[in-house]
Amino acid sequence: MSNLTYKMVVESLPEPEGGGFVASAPDLPGCMTDAATPEDALHAIRGAIGEWIAKARRLGRVVPQPTKRVA
Repeated sequence: MSNLTYKMVVESLPEPEGGGFVASAPDLPGCMTDAATPEDALHAIRGAIGEWIAKARRLGRVVPQPTKRVA
């Protein structure tokens, strides 16, 4: 895994879109997942971040650095 810490965003999905929650890592294009609860979505995105980074490295792609937070 990585020692990098990425911002994670969890948002609710409207019922017409299936309901539940979607989680994403904005610094990693396309890194997102969904789940029935916000807790499950957060857990899933943590795993997805690790998988995203591992795949990018296997493909020889650059892994973006986490965006620094503005205080």
